[in-house]
Amino acid sequence: MERSVPHGWGRSTEAQGVSSERLDQADPQALAHFIEANTEMLAPPLVPEIVLHLAAESLPIWQKTEDELGEMNVPPPYWAFAWAGGQAMARYLIDTPDICRDRPVLDLGSGSGISAIAAAKVGARYVLAADIDPLALAAIELNGKANDVPIETTGDDLLAQPGPREGVVIIGDLFYERELADGVLGFIDSAKAAGCTVLIGDPQRSYFPRGRFEKLFEYQVPVTRELEDAEIKRTAVWRA
Repeated sequence: MERSVPHGWGRSTEAQGVSSERLDQADPQALAHFIEANTEMLAPPLVPEIVLHLAAESLPIWQKTEDELGEMNVPPPYWAFAWAGGQAMARYLIDTPDICRDRPVLDLGSGSGISAIAAAKVGARYVLAADIDPLALAAIELNGKANDVPIETTGDDLLAQPGPREGVVIIGDLFYERELADGVLGFIDSAKAAGCTVLIGDPQRSYFPRGRFEKLFEYQVPVTRELEDAEIKRTAVWRA
């Protein structure tokens, strides 16, 4: 199953009390204010050690349709949800700290930053969280501060570049679109050829390459039915 969009999207709804002013994505303060005003600090169920700025169904902003958010210059808020793959990855890193300890870590498609935060918590030498969404980058910075861990961010499209030459690459829940999945696989091959440890957290979404990776551990991840059409998502951490 592909990742679905937030529950209010795709149907006409009324979101009372929400400003429709366009968001200036070049203004860091505006991004931070938007996130703080439209999320709650919550601990993902599988990783209670971490708190994140996450969407809550009670907040009016998430009742807007995709078109309405587009008019506000707000892209799909994937950063505002603790997806199953990211939760599984974060849980695995915390439970097996030696993987990241004293090593540089790249979190590709970081979203909320949950996996990057887990890597930093267990003593990674350096953590770089990569995402092309400016709101995601702003959320990662806020979430890093909330968890008292240092995380660097980049908005560069790393899939257009060779993979890193050392350290650990972590990838959570990026196999939900064909073109994206193809790019991620190429990046994985590049990083692995350079000697990196590459870990993937994924519930085997539509474009996950079955039979290609080694399963390390499997989790039953509590998720919201509005996103996944289920309350529990069987999700594994894999090694490339």
